[in-house]
Order: sequence, then structure tokens, then C-alpha cells
Amino acid sequence: MATHLVWLRNDLRIHDNSALHAACRDTKAQVLALFIATPAQWKTHHMAPKQAAYIYQSLQELQQLLAEKGIPLHLLQCDNFTDSIQELKDFCQQHKVDRLFYNYQYEVNERKRDAAAERELFELDIISQGFDDSLLLPPGSVLTGNREMYKVFSPFSKAFVRRLHEELPECMPAPKARENAPLKKTPALKPFHYPQEEFDPHLFPAGESAALKRLREFCLQPVTEYPDRRDIPAEDGTSRLSVCLTTGVLSPRQCLHRLLHEHPQGLNDSKVSIWLNELIWREFYRHLLVAWPKLSRHQPFIGWTSNVKWQHNKTHLVAWQQGQTGYPIVDAAMRQLNSLGWMHNRLRMIVASFLVKDLLIDWREGERYFMSRLIDGDLAANNGGWQWAASSGNDAAPYFRIFNPTTQGERFDQEGTFIRQWLPELKEVPDQQIHQPQVWAKKHGVSLDYPNQIVDHKEARKSTLAAFEAARK
Repeated sequence: MATHLVWLRNDLRIHDNSALHAACRDTKAQVLALFIATPAQWKTHHMAPKQAAYIYQSLQELQQLLAEKGIPLHLLQCDNFTDSIQELKDFCQQHKVDRLFYNYQYEVNERKRDAAAERELFELDIISQGFDDSLLLPPGSVLTGNREMYKVFSPFSKAFVRRLHEELPECMPAPKARENAPLKKTPALKPFHYPQEEFDPHLFPAGESAALKRLREFCLQPVTEYPDRRDIPAEDGTSRLSVCLTTGVLSPRQCLHRLLHEHPQGLNDSKVSIWLNELIWREFYRHLLVAWPKLSRHQPFIGWTSNVKWQHNKTHLVAWQQGQTGYPIVDAAMRQLNSLGWMHNRLRMIVASFLVKDLLIDWREGERYFMSRLIDGDLAANNGGWQWAASSGNDAAPYFRIFNPTTQGERFDQEGTFIRQWLPELKEVPDQQIHQPQVWAKKHGVSLDYPNQIVDHKEARKSTLAAFEAARK
């Protein structure tokens, strides 16, 4: 009897899992699943402890779902990707595996690992098969007329939607139960040798079942309100499905099909397609990662931005990290990040612009900090967002576009509802003055337990423009 192995990574689900589906086609084969934790590698990639906890809890549910299908899930741990190849080989030999099935990851280190694993398994007469699974359309399938990857999002998005009109990617069902299923006993998964932090299970319930429930609920009504509510951080106007996509407890194909099930004109309906466009942004950044591998190495897409003379001000960096800059919308956003391991997308743009364009601190400092805190931390999306804010990436904001943090707060948190949620020290400040509380406090002789602004925005803007203009010469 043949033995098939599914090597799980960021695809922690039984529905619409390309590798799992292929491994189970042969109804006579024994199917095993394996997840290899690599704590030392995770540390170098700055994985957030909340994300590690989310993955572990999702694996626990996945183990049970697979067991009901007669598929045992094994968990191994080793330091890094190099060691994981040996662990994989040993496991395959121990269990007499004939074929390996896995879903592609697109970062440089991951692609090198997979190529090396395939070569070494081939020497053992084990055939490997990989799949484009974490995307709606594979990298390299949406190209310009010159057969090149798009550098600008809008034409990429239009070409992408045209492809979807031609043919939608299919969703695969969960595998049928194997012979003699379910498994009578499943050993408890050993805890990761990696720090884990509790996360809010109401906001981010772990596992596939909860992800599917959240997707169904969001696509019923909230998705139609998304265009009007998505920029207001005080409202629950976003899907909060990013962590589900990052860890693979949900696939983008499931998102697309659920959206179109509830809204058949979703590819044309401007209201519903706003959320679809966010999924396409996710695709754009992943396609870019394959087309320009230097992005995985934290190098800027626009070369001349490497010449920017960054400020190495540790005091300013720590103030930004801790939410103590004196700019309420920035500080509230950073405290949300530190508490929840998540930040509203509009706020991600505001705080990134502040770090790079007001404090003139290297965007890579912010990129690393976000990864170390975000439960939904994803290299492609995180790097893309930070390079957008830093004017160094594909289709990025021009370097002279600099958010004013005060007016951003006034626009998107007009009455200070979000600010007060995270900055209780400002609860007594009136709505009209909440975005510049220091001015109000001075005028009324009030002592606030809140810092003064660490930089003057107007002066900081001048310094940043000068630094970028000097770098271009």
C-alpha cells in the first residue's frame, strides 16, 4: 500500500487544500500529515508570539479534523529550515513514504528549502509534488503585454479581474474519510519551543471552523458596508480575516467563492468589489515577491531610496513602539498593536508614515517591529505596506506625500472614540481638542499624564523632504 505525506505549513485546513486533496485522490493510499516547527527560524523571521499561539491552537483543531478522516497529524520540531529537511527525510524513511505533497511558499528562504527537500527526497525515490495554493492566481500568470510582472497595482488589478471573468479558480472539497476512519486516539501535540502569548479569541478565534463562520457572516451584510466603514478604526468594519489567510486556516478561493455566492455580481459591483480589491492587493504583493526576490531580503524596490540618510534615534523609536509620541492617533494605534497583536489597516498607514516621514527612521525598523507583534504578520503584505509608506516600493506613495498625523486623526476618528479607548489618560479632553490635547491642557492649566509631541510635524516634513531629495541626486 502506498503512503502519501502532506507537509503542512501555512495551509492549516482540510477544505480547499490543494496538497491534501491531491494526496487523498488514491483512495487506497495511507495518508499522513506533518507539521515541522522551526523555532530558531521563526525567531530570525520575527514571528509574533501571538501568531505562534494562533498556529498552535489551529493545529490542535486541525489534528482532530484530520483524525476524523483517518489521517494522523504529526508535529516535529527543529531549529531551522536546513534541519527541517533532515527531519522530513527521516520521517519519510521511518514511515516508508512514497510521495510528498505540499503547497508552495514564495519567500526566498522557503523556496530554497523546498527545492533542497525535493532534491534530497528524489535521491530516496520519493516523488514530490507542489501546488500554488495560497493565491487565487499563481505568480507569473498575470503579466503585462510584454510578459513582465506589473509594477503598478491598478493595471494589475484590472488584468486580474479580467482573468477571473474568464475562469474562476476552483474550490476543492475536504477529503473523504479514509478506510477505517476515524482514528481512535490522537496524541496531544507537544507545545512549540517558542514564546507564545494569549490573543483575544473573540476577535481572532483559532481554527478552520471559526474562520469559515466569520467568512460567512462577513459576506452576508458587512461586506456591503465595508467601503463606508473600513477607514473608521472605532468601528468593527473590517473582515479581520487576515490572520486566517496568513496561517492558511482559510484560502483566498474560499473568500472569493463565498463573496460571489452571496453577491453574484461581485466582480462588477463596486461596493462588494472594494473588499475583493483588498484580496487582490494581497495577491499583488505575493506576485512581486516572486518576480523580485530582493523584496524578501528587505531591499527597497526603488534603488535610490537606499541613499536616504536615516535618523538612528533610539529614543524616538522606543516612543513610537510604546505609543508615547504625543500624537494621539499614532499612540492609540501602537497601543492597539501591542495589546491585540493587530492594527486597523488605515492606522497601519498612519503610523508607518509617521515613523518614516516624521521621525525619518528606516522603514525596516518598523517592518521588523510589526512582524514581532502582528498576529497576522505576513512578509509579503507587511513588506509591501512598509515600502509603500516609505516611498521605496512598487506603486508606493510618492516621497513628498506625507501624512499629517493630526489631520489624519481628525478625519478618521473625529470625536476621538478610538483614541479614548486606548489612551484613557485623555478621557477628559473635549472632542474638539482630542487630537491636540497638549494645546487644550496648556490653555486650561490642566496637567496631563501624556507626553508632548516628540517632533514638530511641519519641521519634520521639511527635514524628510530634504533627506529624500538629497538621496535622489
